[in-house]
Amino acid sequence: MKRIDLQFPVAGDDCAAWLYEPETSTPAPAPIVVMAHGLTGTRRDRLGAFAERFAAAGCAALVFDHRGFGDAGGEPDLFHPVRQLEDWAAAIACARSIELADPDRVVTFGSSMGGGNALAAAASDPRVAGAISQVPFLDITTQAFRAAPGVLEEIFAAAQSGRHLPAVGQPDQAALLNAPGAETGWRHVVAIGEDSRWRNRVSTAWLLDPPPFRPVEHAATLHCPWLVCVGEADQVAAPGPAIEAAMRAPHSELRIYPGVDHFDIYDGPDHEALIADQLAFLDRHVLLGADHARQEATA
Repeated sequence: MKRIDLQFPVAGDDCAAWLYEPETSTPAPAPIVVMAHGLTGTRRDRLGAFAERFAAAGCAALVFDHRGFGDAGGEPDLFHPVRQLEDWAAAIACARSIELADPDRVVTFGSSMGGGNALAAAASDPRVAGAISQVPFLDITTQAFRAAPGVLEEIFAAAQSGRHLPAVGQPDQAALLNAPGAETGWRHVVAIGEDSRWRNRVSTAWLLDPPPFRPVEHAATLHCPWLVCVGEADQVAAPGPAIEAAMRAPHSELRIYPGVDHFDIYDGPDHEALIADQLAFLDRHVLLGADHARQEATA
């Protein structure tokens, strides 16, 4: 497995990335999957396990850290949805500049809020050939866990004063992800990752900025194939709105995994089930060539 460390610029800062080169004899240029977590997650937090499998199948993969997180530059722990979409646009441009990559066979891939970003980034770029959203957080107004009123008051008080909060915590704690099992699940992902640089700290002022985080709005008009991998037991991102979004999208492929919670997908049998569906999706839509992918998308 050949993996290259690289950086790409965004608004005066740098995002850190790994480029996984395809392992097989697929003729260059190859499809390339652009990959990221959402919120505070980093490339070291188990995204490599997906990228390695994609590379083994013949796709390049560009796995990146958003500004402010992981190994990237920028103000530490500064999160804003618009800012992360700027990073996505720069990552896609970087992927298209790589000699071994086919600029017309770019696929976006994201987990949780990254799954929402993968949808939004694909929707904003008509050249993107496909998108994969796993355990997708697509709509903060309908999918977020509803904490007790006192906890919500603490979170919005922090946003009003511009303070940071923990990214993950228990249901009775003021944290952005405080659904039952969320902290335990995410800390397991970090533990099985690769020398993680993750910090349990994130800015909150964005919660007060309009519009709310709702990439779901792009689903009905998405131009490309979209694989939506939904955990049926997801307590962090309620599955119903993601399922409905997939059903509205013109070229979607919906997969629902019984009994699977938000952070179950990073190892074990649940991980293998998702990987199998994702590899099949890539094989159908980009590994068979750009012309075939376009034909399927317009069929």
